[in-house]
Amino acid sequence: MKVISTNTSPEPTTFMWMGQEEQTGIFKKPTGKPIYLTKNDVIDDEISNRLNHGGYYKACYMFSAEQYPYWQKLYPDLEWTWGMFGENLTVEGFDESKVYLGDIYKIGEATVQVSQYREPCYKLGHKFGTQKILKQFIQHGFGGTYLSLLEEGQVNIGDVFELIERPTETLSVEELFRVVFAKEKDKRLLKIAAASRSIPKKKRVILKEYLESSF
Repeated sequence: MKVISTNTSPEPTTFMWMGQEEQTGIFKKPTGKPIYLTKNDVIDDEISNRLNHGGYYKACYMFSAEQYPYWQKLYPDLEWTWGMFGENLTVEGFDESKVYLGDIYKIGEATVQVSQYREPCYKLGHKFGTQKILKQFIQHGFGGTYLSLLEEGQVNIGDVFELIERPTETLSVEELFRVVFAKEKDKRLLKIAAASRSIPKKKRVILKEYLESSF
């Protein structure tokens, strides 16, 4: 896997939602330069809602470049650039069936761990001009992944992911995304996800509740 674009939103974007003025950092653009990943966020990247974004389990978001053509066909009239999905890192060769929850990678100066799944919200809908993209995003099943920072550092375009460690019992990024949103949940995968410390405790509690209710 290789970084082909580093993306940030230095300033918040203001928009109206349900009659209220809100701000978002989802309108990210390619920087053309290195970005610095910290344990809570990316330097010089806007996070308007720290309750739901940023922090240890959502320090950085990465998305696969290979998923772009699918969405470009669905939304050909949008102005397409890397960072369209609010990702800090657009990554080439990111196969979500071969990257696993809890994987530890060295990337540039940073050491990262594959962490929690993406839950699309109305701000993605606002960016794409329709809330129907939320259902489409979930049905498509390739949501990218958040990263935790084990070691802070600079990441640049062209940097390659070096796998350092993989958990013995885990599930792929694709499997995690699908099991979370599936109506009929795979109990084996759900059990693995619910036990993973790569996901925040409050999310593990939710997954355990799913697991208990499925028996």
